[in-house]
Amino acid sequence: MIHTNMKKKFSCCVLAFLLFAVICVWKERKKGSYYDSLKFQAKEFQLLKSLGKMTMGSGSQASSDTQDPQEGSQILSNPRVTAKVKPQSSFQVWDKDSSSKNLIPRLQKIWKNYLNMNKYKVSYKGPGPGVKFSAEALRCHLRDHVNVSMVEATDFPFNTSEWEGYLPKENIRTKAGPWHRCAVVSSAGSLKSSQLGQEIDDHDAVMRFNGAPTANFQKDVGMKTTIRLMNSQLVTTESLFLKNSLYNEGILIVWDPSVYHAGIPKWYENPDYNFFSKYKSYRKMHPSQPFYILKPQMPWELWDIIQEIAPENIQPNPPSSGMLGIIIMMTLCDQVDVYEFLPSKRKTDVCYYHQKFFDSACTMGAYHPLLFEKNMVKHLNEGTDEDIYLFGRATLSGFRSIHC
Repeated sequence: MIHTNMKKKFSCCVLAFLLFAVICVWKERKKGSYYDSLKFQAKEFQLLKSLGKMTMGSGSQASSDTQDPQEGSQILSNPRVTAKVKPQSSFQVWDKDSSSKNLIPRLQKIWKNYLNMNKYKVSYKGPGPGVKFSAEALRCHLRDHVNVSMVEATDFPFNTSEWEGYLPKENIRTKAGPWHRCAVVSSAGSLKSSQLGQEIDDHDAVMRFNGAPTANFQKDVGMKTTIRLMNSQLVTTESLFLKNSLYNEGILIVWDPSVYHAGIPKWYENPDYNFFSKYKSYRKMHPSQPFYILKPQMPWELWDIIQEIAPENIQPNPPSSGMLGIIIMMTLCDQVDVYEFLPSKRKTDVCYYHQKFFDSACTMGAYHPLLFEKNMVKHLNEGTDEDIYLFGRATLSGFRSIHC
């Protein structure tokens, strides 16, 4: 009789500890970022599983409250975890209503500093923040107000003798697309060990960014490169830009920020990075490779819409190369699959799959309004949360396939 009472007391103690542990983990998760909860949920399940075995071994009746191992093979979206965990139909992924409250204190401070700095003299006068669009209406809004176009030989001062023969003669639309299915491949560290290479290469066209390589990473990121979008900083400061064969494949596009909505002549006088001499040198070495310069107005046209729909003021800095690339490919393709722009279950603070550099700003944003860009992509996504969670894949309709 005494032995039975001791077993019951032990079982009660174990269950009380179990409840206390789950509450502590839940409170800790509430303190952190929304997206850190993915890590806690995995730990919660392991804790429940191991403690459940302990109660079974003590002779308690708790065995009916333990989770089936198959049910625990996926991280579930329910933020409350009790002793009995039920399978859910959705996956916890990026919340399209995320705000600066989701940033860690360091990134909140950086965000506020950029708001005060206003390097590009942004003076937004449009509607918002907080304007609500349906996904369909937002696609039409982007199509009608973001002009994806390149600098042409008729644009001053590119129509002077100093630039004669440097800019491509053909419009980018004759060189790029129209394509049916396109892939936009981020450089995120979470692409490492993704095994997505073949899926990416199966697309009609693939966009990559800056110096992101494919060699030695084919299984995860594929081999095909149709377009490479680069920022002017890379072109200006990368010592091997003129020599590295990485850049010799596909169509190149370079972009450089201007002062808010400045025209081409004003931007040309004061570029963010003076990449023009490097551009000319590359064109001399590779005259047959299409190499375009994105018009400086386009990033700010996109920024205006991101600000319009954001829940608050965003960084007064231009959008990221990733967001620019998504809009460019939506212009050229019927369907765009975007990989690891919205983080999957492999989310990591490693910035790039080809480097070992750690910073949560690479996901949540610091200089660029990345958090708000991801909100937009999540709102436009036509795929499932499972696709995002397992593959880091968001699927967007191109502008060619929509009817407004």
